[in-house]
Amino acid sequence: MTLQKLLSLTRKAVDEFQLIEEGDKIAVGISGGKDSLTMLYALHGLRRFYPKHFQLEGITVDLGHKDFCPDKIEDLCKKLEIPFTLVKTDIAPIIFEERKEKNPCSLCAKMRKGALNNAAKDLGCNKVAYAHHKDDVVETMLLSLIYEGRFHTFSPKTYLDRMDLTVIRPLLYVNEADVIGFKNKYQLMIEKSPCPVDGYTKRQYAKELLKTLTKENPGVKERMFTAIQNSSISGWSK
Repeated sequence: MTLQKLLSLTRKAVDEFQLIEEGDKIAVGISGGKDSLTMLYALHGLRRFYPKHFQLEGITVDLGHKDFCPDKIEDLCKKLEIPFTLVKTDIAPIIFEERKEKNPCSLCAKMRKGALNNAAKDLGCNKVAYAHHKDDVVETMLLSLIYEGRFHTFSPKTYLDRMDLTVIRPLLYVNEADVIGFKNKYQLMIEKSPCPVDGYTKRQYAKELLKTLTKENPGVKERMFTAIQNSSISGWSK
């Protein structure tokens, strides 16, 4: 995927769901993975020509894994002239060493988002950008169907009233395959996840299930995404 195509798909989501307004200060959550780095490039590129002016703040939450190194992320932010903040936490030691959680993902995500949102508020941001792409949207819907018995997924834009922050997801129209293509084409310096359960989660199960369904039923992911767009799930009405 070219940068031009990435910017086109990002602007489509931003325009259709009114994700960015004049004067926004947007915290970009950067894990160092392909999705968050692609989103950083997308918002950086969009900022150059979008009619509504906005600022960006790069934020990385260090979970406390021993092998995590944020240097590549910080260097990229310097290259793109985006302010960078590293938030150090003990989330990983708490979850894996103290609590020894058997199913750590939910608690980890909650604590990580809390740390990111608090940092965003401290930096004066009014919005936080998450790097969820189209595959994430459909996989979350599958997880909801399988484990909760309801047709649901996250919204393009969510207002957190307790934090007075708005979460936006500008990569909603981007396929994961295109993110991988963008990463390879522009040789993004990826920071591999040091999480010990990476690749062994319910999310990974949904990802593999979607791959199988797509292989057996070509076009099924797009039809599922269309069903979400046409549903009554909050926030999806254009």
